[in-house]
Amino acid sequence: MTWTIIVLAVLALVLWGFYVSWRASRLDRLHNRTEATRTALDLALVRRASAASDLASSGQLDPATSLLLADAVRRARQADQTDRDLAESDLTRALRATVGDPEYRKELAAAADDRAADKAADKAADRAADGADDGVAELIAEVEDAAHRVFIARKFYNDVAGRTIDARRRPLARVLRLSGSAQQPAFFDMDDEIEVSPPGE
Repeated sequence: MTWTIIVLAVLALVLWGFYVSWRASRLDRLHNRTEATRTALDLALVRRASAASDLASSGQLDPATSLLLADAVRRARQADQTDRDLAESDLTRALRATVGDPEYRKELAAAADDRAADKAADKAADRAADGADDGVAELIAEVEDAAHRVFIARKFYNDVAGRTIDARRRPLARVLRLSGSAQQPAFFDMDDEIEVSPPGE
């Protein structure tokens, strides 16, 4: 009878050890995934800032809009981690005021129509203007794509961060300090909707 109790106790301890080890390794994997998704988010934000900077310096925007966009890019690049979400939200608003403005997109479409009408008058000038229009359209497409990638990357990061925070709050994880010295992740909240309106609307 005593041996049975001892064997059951040892078995229970072994099972408990396996369970604790599994919980600790799961928490470690969640922390690793959080770091990976945060790196992906940071890269997406850098790519968006680069695309916005290219658009601001393209010469295709009016000077005031170019300065506004370039300043928002500069502040987003120089912001520290505590203010980064605010700076990135400001960049989103600057982009929304630029490429999300239906009037601006109508102007681009009208300029392309005007160049098509003047094609017979001056072919060389028209080729140069068409190149500029293709360039700005490509820059806008790049900004829109980068902004969409930021939206997706932020969604993934916040999802993984939420699961990691939830796992860290479990009683077993808190009592046994299974997260070790890993820092608790924080949600990244920012305005990331550019709300681009297609031309002609």
